Amino acid sequence: MYFPELKEQVVLVIGAFQGIGKSVLETFQKEEATVIACDIAFEEVKLTKIATDFYKMHLDIAEEEEVIQLTQQLEEKHLVPDVLVHVAGISTVDFLTESRTTDFDKVQAVNTRGAYLTSKYVTALMQTHDNNGRVIFVASQAGKNGYKGMSGYVSSKHAVLGLCKTLALEVAPNNILVNAVCPGIVETPMKHRERVEGGEIRGMSAQEVLEEDQSQVPLGRTGTTQDVANVILFLASPLASYMTGQAINVTGGMTMT
Repeated sequence: MYFPELKEQVVLVIGAFQGIGKSVLETFQKEEATVIACDIAFEEVKLTKIATDFYKMHLDIAEEEEVIQLTQQLEEKHLVPDVLVHVAGISTVDFLTESRTTDFDKVQAVNTRGAYLTSKYVTALMQTHDNNGRVIFVASQAGKNGYKGMSGYVSSKHAVLGLCKTLALEVAPNNILVNAVCPGIVETPMKHRERVEGGEIRGMSAQEVLEEDQSQVPLGRTGTTQDVANVILFLASPLASYMTGQAINVTGGMTMT
């Protein structure tokens, strides 16, 4: 799908190294947008031009000073985002009563604090340039449901949806639209690790967990990263110009509310 309105727009993708973020990056590149990819896995400590209309930068979203530095460099280089896609997130797997508090704190620092910091500073930059932007959070169906062994992740994604709804109300007068996508079971490196770790605490193999996952999806398959990227593209496009504060399921029917 091609939206000419997105050509040459600036799209900032937070968490672009792999998984859903990488697919989002590639999807907007096909739209001929100027894409800025940030991830803790990248080596470039400053905003670096890699190719025409493509920039990369190392970013630890839990560190406020790094997020501030990113927005300062964006403004200096006249790369104020039209679209912010916040994908970055981590998970740990353990039953709540047996979990480590340090693991819980780490998940909250990245998933909740990170989403707060990036949306806070990037949206403020959008407001100062009056560019009618879009903010798109990648939350999860875990932001709507509970799952055994995932207390840190589940609570953080509930928080992301709260941020989404609140920010949508606050920036609506600026015509900045704020929405979230809630993926279901999507085949990513993080999901593969969760199957191994989750299987261990439940006495199951990773293959058995995969088969259980597939059995829970009405469409009969788990999702791809492109399934999610397609909905994000829709939310960034003119087709979604009357949507804000929404949390859209991309779950194959596994979550319907």
